[in-house]
Amino acid sequence: MPDSGGLSQSGERAVTGLVKRSMTLEGHRTSVALEPEFWSVLETMAERRGQALTAIVAQVDSGRGDRPLASALRVYALRAASAR
Repeated sequence: MPDSGGLSQSGERAVTGLVKRSMTLEGHRTSVALEPEFWSVLETMAERRGQALTAIVAQVDSGRGDRPLASALRVYALRAASAR
């Protein structure tokens, strides 16, 4: 199997089971690493709402307080999944 340089098929970097994505939030570039399952929940939420994934991430970012963004996204995804 050829070495992909740590990139998944979609071009995202996998780090110890995490998928790292880069985006711009409030004019600043940032990267977030989450497990694929959390990205899947967030993507499904965005799709159902007719929003871009970055819109959901920005919403969580604006209300997260001192909590790290990755942690805030995990909690948000868990709450959304349990509300179904």
